[in-house]
Amino acid sequence: MRQHATELIVTSPGQGLHEFTRDVTGWVASTGIEQGLLTLFIRHTSASLLIQENAAPAARRDIERYLARIAPESRDYEHDDEGPDDMPAHLPSALTATSLSIPVANGHPVLGTWQGVYLFEHRRASHRRQVALHLIGE
Repeated sequence: MRQHATELIVTSPGQGLHEFTRDVTGWVASTGIEQGLLTLFIRHTSASLLIQENAAPAARRDIERYLARIAPESRDYEHDDEGPDDMPAHLPSALTATSLSIPVANGHPVLGTWQGVYLFEHRRASHRRQVALHLIGE
């Protein structure tokens, strides 16, 4: 059994779903592990990770609009230390995922035909997000 770990920096231009599947699959291939389990973990509380549709941009736009409706910017939030988009960024992060587990087979993450790995940026401004990757297998 072998293990590999790294950290990817994913730069988001602002709110929305930003795919970084190629970075993940490239790193997995570079490890030489053929069968195993990949874990991704985002080290932030105002962004999250999703496995989502990567063929139809409308699906991603619908998800973005839905979360904007249920967590709108508002003066009603007590937590606004970093501005009016602070708490509305934490809420979708709490409702989505901060970590993902993906099986690895034949040296590649086992993703469906239309699945991609996304950083979901919940803040308006561009950010450099840290995503920890850990792969264990043979």
